[in-house]
This record gives sequence, C-alpha cells and structure tokens, in this order.
Amino acid sequence: MGKVSLKGVIDMHVHSNPDIRHRAYDDFELTEAAIRVGARAIVIKTHQGTTVDRAYLCNRYNERVHGGDNDFTMFGGVTLNRQMGGINPAAVESGLKLGAKVIWLPTQSARNHLEKNKASAANCVEVVRDGKVVPELLDVFRLIKDYDAVLGTAHVSPEECFIVTEAARDAGVKKIVVTHPEWWLVGMSLEDQVRIVRDYDVILEHCYAQPLGGGKYKSNLEMNLEAIEACGYEHVMVCTDGGQVENPYWEAALEEYMQYLADHGVTESQLYHMTHTIQAGLLGIE
Repeated sequence: MGKVSLKGVIDMHVHSNPDIRHRAYDDFELTEAAIRVGARAIVIKTHQGTTVDRAYLCNRYNERVHGGDNDFTMFGGVTLNRQMGGINPAAVESGLKLGAKVIWLPTQSARNHLEKNKASAANCVEVVRDGKVVPELLDVFRLIKDYDAVLGTAHVSPEECFIVTEAARDAGVKKIVVTHPEWWLVGMSLEDQVRIVRDYDVILEHCYAQPLGGGKYKSNLEMNLEAIEACGYEHVMVCTDGGQVENPYWEAALEEYMQYLADHGVTESQLYHMTHTIQAGLLGIE
C-alpha cells in the first residue's frame, strides 16, 4: 500500500483543551485539524467529567465557520471519575440525553490506576466489590443499553475488566470497548486480549503511544500490530489517545500509526475497517 489517507477516519479517543493537563489543541483547533484532513468524526475525552457540551459547541462552530461544507462531527462522552460522583447513573443519564456516545468507567479514580501509580486508593471509585460489579453499575448498564451507547472500560484492571464485561453483556449492553489494553497501567496480556474477544466479542482500542513517566512516551505500534494479528483486525479499533504536547499532533500521530500498519502487511480493506467501519458502527453514523 502507498501513502495512507485520513479521509473519513474516525478517532474515538482524543484529548483537547480545556483540561487540567495542557493539551496540544483546544477543541476548536482540533475541529479545524479534523476538517483539514477530511476526518469524519472524533470523540473527545476528558478525565474531568463530560465533553458532551464541548462537542456541541464544536459542531456549532463548524456550522458557523464552514457553513456545512464538510461532514465532520465532534462527539462527547462521560468519564465516571470522582468529579462526576463516581458510578453515578444520574450523571450518565443526563449525559446520554445530551448526546453522549461513550460512557467510560473511572480513569484516574480507578483503584487500578491509583495502585499502579503507588497512590492511596482509599477514595477510589469502585467498579467491582467482592467479585461482582457494584449495584449502581447495573443502572449504568441499563442506560447504556437503552441509549445504544458505548461502554469504555477505561483504567480498570484486567480482572475487573472481565467481571465488568460479563455483567454488561448479561445486562444487554451491545457495544463494549476495552480501553488501551496495551498500556502498562491497564496491563492486559495478549492472551487475555484474545480471550476477552473470543468470549465476549468486544472491541479492543489500541492507541498510538503510552506514557512512561517524566513526559516520555513509548510507541505502541509494534505491539498493536501483534494484537491485530492475534485477535483479528475485526476486533481492533485504531485510536490515538492523542493530544499530549509530548507527542505529534493528533493527525500526524494517526497518519504515522496507519502508515506503520500499511507498511507491515495490513491490507487497505483491513485498515479501513479498523479506522472507519468499527467506529461508525459504535457511533451509529454513516
């Protein structure tokens, strides 16, 4: 395959300003970058709560500045950290009514996140207790099912991920994405990735790079290719988790990622599936 094109791509995990941690683009700059490369959609994510209102403003900005001359859409979601009251069905319901497409379990408030970073987990947001999901999570699952939204597993541990995934499937949730399983903090083995795909038919979100600490990042591309080969391209979604000032701009990171896959045996149709088809299905768009 020759040079890849970003026309029509969809990235379901990008960070932008405003954020407590400074990001490379603000929401409008990210919108402009997406339009410039011909992207179809982005889901912006924050650890601080919700991006639904911000996505709305991005789309209004696009309408006013570009007059509907493109088909780009910005989407938002809700992240269930302490700032949102943890596993809070009321926050989930209001977010979904406003158009949230993804409900992420806790990230920085997850027990696994805190323990892996050697921090106290005394005030963590629990998703599993005594081997079962916490009762409030069943209400969240019902809402996700009713609104046909996506459940993102965020920063929970692999063990918790399996428990949550089984409970979500039992509750009728159709769209489940395992968030960056390759990141050391999540730390899901390749064998467990194969197993969770086989047993629960989930999507694995594999991202561009992962933080190692001290502002340094490690490329995930080689291990992502290995996961595609082991789990099947039908189950792997290409995302960047972009926005860090230490990494290339979002569109450059995505192009590098896609080009790497294309140069290492991933076919054009397989790449299209991982960058367009899976995401469009999850978001319910053309």
